[in-house]
Amino acid sequence: MNQKESNRLHVIRQAIEKAITQEQAALMVGVTERQVRRMVKRVRREGNGGICHQSRGKRSNNVILEKIKDEAIALCRKRYVEFGPTHAGEKLLACHQIEVSTETLRGWFNQEDVWYRKRKKRPHRQWRPRKEYRGEMVQMDGSHHDWFEGRGPVCVLMGYVDDATGEVLCPVLRVRGHTTSHGQFQAVYQALRHPHSVYLDRHSTYKVTAKKAGRSKSSWLTCSR
Repeated sequence: MNQKESNRLHVIRQAIEKAITQEQAALMVGVTERQVRRMVKRVRREGNGGICHQSRGKRSNNVILEKIKDEAIALCRKRYVEFGPTHAGEKLLACHQIEVSTETLRGWFNQEDVWYRKRKKRPHRQWRPRKEYRGEMVQMDGSHHDWFEGRGPVCVLMGYVDDATGEVLCPVLRVRGHTTSHGQFQAVYQALRHPHSVYLDRHSTYKVTAKKAGRSKSSWLTCSR
């Protein structure tokens, strides 16, 4: 009997002895009057133990048999060494028809000291602080959209924002037919003239993403991300 059940028993005993009404007992315990009547009947029939939860000590309906657990652990120790719970669970289901959830398998690994390679925690990414001075960094990006609503070609809208102040630089926006290096050269020159640094995304216009690309094809702007 835990502390909560002990407190309930004290109130139910008062209700049985007519010291308080069942309605008052329900308010004190925080349950309905119907539940109080059930508790009173069980305590009268079974004694103080009747206040305890009826499923305590009973086997769960969803419990996995010990032989299945032993078989799964043995397979993970011999055939699936260093497999994580997710990968091991997939193998157990596909090759041995043993269906075990990832979290259940993880708990078994911890109980039986089954070692597996755990994924390293990724470093916490913090917000980059803004630059201190106007013009120190300019954020630049383009957006592909049918800006003319069918009355013209689909274009790219170029935008430039000062990192320190959040100011939209003049010219505010440039419209280009394609996001190309040549077009970006012209837009940056007209909008910024002499930028100290530019903050970009990983678009192939700014940075060559192909693994086989040679050094001679490197990007004309260094990606800041």
